Amino acid sequence: MANIVGILNITSDSFSDGGLFLEPINSIKKARSLITEGANWLDIGAEASNPDGKKISAQTEIKRLTHIFEALQSEQIQISIDTYKPEVMKYAIQHGAKMINDITGLRNLKAIDILCNSKVQIVIMFARNKHPRAEKTIRSYDTLLDEIKTFFEERLNTFRQAGISTERIILDPGMGFFLGGSPEPSLRVLKNIRVLKKCFNRPLFISTSRKSFIGAILNRPVQGRTYGTLATEIWAYLQGVDYIRTHNVKALSDAVKMLNAIQKID
Repeated sequence: MANIVGILNITSDSFSDGGLFLEPINSIKKARSLITEGANWLDIGAEASNPDGKKISAQTEIKRLTHIFEALQSEQIQISIDTYKPEVMKYAIQHGAKMINDITGLRNLKAIDILCNSKVQIVIMFARNKHPRAEKTIRSYDTLLDEIKTFFEERLNTFRQAGISTERIILDPGMGFFLGGSPEPSLRVLKNIRVLKKCFNRPLFISTSRKSFIGAILNRPVQGRTYGTLATEIWAYLQGVDYIRTHNVKALSDAVKMLNAIQKID
C-alpha cells in the first residue's frame, strides 16, 4: 500500500502554487485539507527548488515553518520537511517531524551529523544539478539509470559508515528538471522503477506532480497537468512505489482505492 504524501509549499515562488500558502491561515487550512483528502504524510517545503526559485536563509525557512508545527503538533499528523539545510533539519526534528526530504541527497556533513542522532526517516533524492535548484539543461538519458545506481550506492555506503541505518533511508530517483530539460529522462526512470527498487531493496519515493515533462508531452501549462500527473502516479503505484508525493491528494487517493478494490476481488 503506497503512502500518499501531500505537498504543502510555504513559499512565494514555487512553480505551481507559489504564494498561495505563504500566509499562516492559508497553509494551516491547506495542511488539514490534504489530510482530510487522504494524505498519509505532509511534505512541507519553505524554499522553492525550481530553476527560478530564490534562495532564502535557514532563519526565514524556520520562521515559515513555525506556525505549522504550532498548529498541528496535537493532531497526530506525520510531517516530512523538504529541506537541505542542517539548521532547518535540526529545528524540524526537535519539533516533531518524522521525515527529512533532502533534494541534495544529504551531501552536507553537518546534516549527516544531525540525522545520526535522530530516528527520523530520510528521503535522499538523485539530481544531476550540482546546486539545490533544478536546471533546464537538456541531458542525455542513455547513462541515466547507471548514474542513479552509482549515486545511491555511494550515498548508502556513506550513511552506513556514518552510523545511519539503511533501514531509515528512502530513495527518490528525481523527476523533471532535476533529471534534464526534456521529458525523456523522467520517462526512462518511470519505465524502470521496478529495476531500481530491485537493485536496492529500499522504499521508493516519487514526485511527478505537475512536473515539466508532463507539460512538455501534453503541451499544457502547470494548472493543466492534473490528468497527466495522475497517469504517472497510477503508473508508479502499479510499479510498487512506496511514497507518492502529490499536489492533488484527493484524485490519487480515489484512484488507489479503486485499484485496491479491483485487485481484491476474487
